[in-house]
Amino acid sequence: MYQYVGMFMVVFAAIIFLFLGSIEGFSTKGQPCTYSTGTCKPALYTALFSTASFLLGAITSLVSGFLGMKIATYANARTTLEARKGVGKAFITAFRSGAVMGFLLSSSGLVVLYITINVFKVYYGDDWEGLFESITGYGLGGSSMALFGRVGGGIYTKAADVGADLVGKVERNIPEDDPRNPAVIADNVGDNVGDIAGMGSDLFGSYAESSCAALVVASISSFGINHDFTAMCYPLLVSSVGIIVCLLTTLFATDFFEIKAASEIEPALKKQLIISTALMTIGVAVISWLALPAKFTIFNFGAQKDVSNWGLFFCVAVGLWAGLIIGFVTEYYTSNAYSPVQDVADSCRTGAATNVIFGLALGYKSVIIPIFAIAVSIYVSFSIAAMYGIAMAALGMLSTMATGLAIDAYGPISDNAGGIAEMAGMSHRIRERTDALDAAGNTTAAIGKVNFPALHLLGNSFLT
Repeated sequence: MYQYVGMFMVVFAAIIFLFLGSIEGFSTKGQPCTYSTGTCKPALYTALFSTASFLLGAITSLVSGFLGMKIATYANARTTLEARKGVGKAFITAFRSGAVMGFLLSSSGLVVLYITINVFKVYYGDDWEGLFESITGYGLGGSSMALFGRVGGGIYTKAADVGADLVGKVERNIPEDDPRNPAVIADNVGDNVGDIAGMGSDLFGSYAESSCAALVVASISSFGINHDFTAMCYPLLVSSVGIIVCLLTTLFATDFFEIKAASEIEPALKKQLIISTALMTIGVAVISWLALPAKFTIFNFGAQKDVSNWGLFFCVAVGLWAGLIIGFVTEYYTSNAYSPVQDVADSCRTGAATNVIFGLALGYKSVIIPIFAIAVSIYVSFSIAAMYGIAMAALGMLSTMATGLAIDAYGPISDNAGGIAEMAGMSHRIRERTDALDAAGNTTAAIGKVNFPALHLLGNSFLT
């Protein structure tokens, strides 16, 4: 797969270079800048730097997905072994493994982006507009590679999952993950490819897009005119604080709260979302006060809009808490502890047709509140800080990515741990413990599958 992705990456990079360079005929003469004073860099060099940032984003996305898959592969068997000691031990192993992937993804994306900005700054100098326009290739590279990982890996894992169930449980009437069913191997591999590697690449693409979009808008504001590098890097500071907050939040799940029963798993994961959101709100308030000037100007479709540092903080907070609301609504509709899932199970009494119809109708109903939450976030953030506010609201929703990814990756790790226990012929008690972990992981994975498409919707509203 990576061979074909690499070929696409090289071809697409060449296309980017040709299109950007041919705008001014590969000119080596600078042109007047739009917002900043002075002369922008020549088209030829802009094309070169944009292509380089695209390749960096694509490579970082591929590496993030690959390393996440390697981490999950090692964690699967270790979670199975820890399940012999109790459900609490298995939970800690699975969650910490997901946390390693979350921190690796968020920190690598942030570090590579920051280093790229400083390297490009050597050439661009005070031409912030040209610098950050070249940096946008970083987000494009991450998103392009995420297309292969998320869509290709997602199709593979679902095809393997359904195929294994059809052959095993339907045709042969053998248990799930039975070693006599060779399709189980494809199913377990699919969990790592689609739900780990694909998800990691997808979230990296979302992070890179949102960060680059916010940096571009900041470069044509009063930050760029006054050459205030700290204020322009405010989006990166938000992500940096998010990593620290998620590190503290992880301690609550693995060190401060002890899981003694399967019924405590889902509430513990829910606490992660609440704690990380609350701590992140405090952290964003602090950096908004320290890093931003009290008043600054944002260009809004040619007009100037005055914004305060606390107004921009509110934009981030709106996106942050909208993400939490979406997570709670998703949990209500996907957890077996609440009536929607119980009603879907009850609809099976009258056959598969009513089950499909009821489940589809419930799925449509479940998106009503999330859509309103996103719409309110867009309206409020745009009213406060125009397009920069929308970009920062999207980053606010993504600021706790490390915790969200840890919770999301925890699901497929627990699922594969159960498959390993079944194929290895281990005690039925161990399979029950891994199934309890997997049940909670299915709910939390659904939260991630809704939250990050919501982030894409926020980002698309910014781009349009």
